[in-house]
Amino acid sequence: MAADSSFDIVSKVNRQEVDNALNQAAKEVAQRYDFKGTGASIAWSGQDIVMSANSEDRVKAVLDVLETKLVRRGVSLKSLDASEPRQSGKEYRIVGQIKEGLAQDAAKKIAKIIRDRGPKGVKASIAGDEIRVTSKSRDQLQDVIALLRDEELDVALQFTNYR
Repeated sequence: MAADSSFDIVSKVNRQEVDNALNQAAKEVAQRYDFKGTGASIAWSGQDIVMSANSEDRVKAVLDVLETKLVRRGVSLKSLDASEPRQSGKEYRIVGQIKEGLAQDAAKKIAKIIRDRGPKGVKASIAGDEIRVTSKSRDQLQDVIALLRDEELDVALQFTNYR
């Protein structure tokens, strides 16, 4: 009898790609003429990404530059959690964080989608910040992956350890 096939659903971000995107965005902000004299900057502050400028529009433009660089480097925008612009003295700031791992409520929601709309005989079990999906048929696992890709979820998903 054949063993069950399985894969893991995770939400991970390549930190090196995020760092590269941030460095590219910082270079562009420093060189672009429309950012001259606005005090616009973007940098790491611990685990957070801090964007600042002297007006709300300029700080939103800095966020847009970062988002463009992240997309070009293959990092999903669903893993960037950016706050609303807040005034801090004479400058406006946006603090962004990179989300990694599946939150418990998101994992439960994904497992429920697999149970309700996935093929029969597919099991999803939550283990920490990942979900293990098992089935006797590899075709059913492919169907689950297609189902989750079509779903509008607020987390970036990757499918790993496909066996």
